[in-house]
Amino acid sequence: MKINADTAVRVTLNTADLSWVASPMPGVQRKMLERDGAEVARATSIVQYAPGSSFSSHRHDLGEEFLVLDGVFEDENGQYPVGTYVKNPPGSMHTPFTNQGCTLFVKLRYMAADDKEHCVIDTHSAPWHPGLVPGLSVLPLSESGASHTALVRGAPGTYFNPHRHFGGEEIFVIEGVFEDEHGRYPQGSWLRSPHMSAHKPFSVEGCTILVKTGHLLNDHSPG
Repeated sequence: MKINADTAVRVTLNTADLSWVASPMPGVQRKMLERDGAEVARATSIVQYAPGSSFSSHRHDLGEEFLVLDGVFEDENGQYPVGTYVKNPPGSMHTPFTNQGCTLFVKLRYMAADDKEHCVIDTHSAPWHPGLVPGLSVLPLSESGASHTALVRGAPGTYFNPHRHFGGEEIFVIEGVFEDEHGRYPQGSWLRSPHMSAHKPFSVEGCTILVKTGHLLNDHSPG
């Protein structure tokens, strides 16, 4: 299965417009944003677990990272309430479930085989840092090689510096409205910009976004 699999192509989606697709496990459904493969695939998805649902034990050969958008996600290692960012490195295993129900933003099979970083971050209590322009703040989440993941918050009326995406950039709008010269992206929007693309972001209303950069470099390196 291929959905938005060509990372050289810019993609913007409003996930509110997408239909839920059943997974192999009862009570677990997905909105597929990008996918290259069958059930084991390089993929980006919104995943929703109904209360009391679970997923069979599985191994992440090329890693997994997710942000809990609502509810409480659980596995044998702990509970992860809304706002928790988790990075499970290549070779890790777990058996997910939830008593309460939850919704996740999930990325699979994007990590280098030698990336051993494991992260569990409560983004509601972790410290934010001032950004490069007034009104901008940043919460770093993960860094490995050229790849960086962070939460970025813009106060109302924030104008980011124009910049170019070496290794590509991916954005998921958690709250508010993110904008650039190409369009307006409300809560639930997903954007993927290819290697060496550029834009001038801003936010009139204010926004919080999950940003991942550098992870598309291996797909489309210079030349």
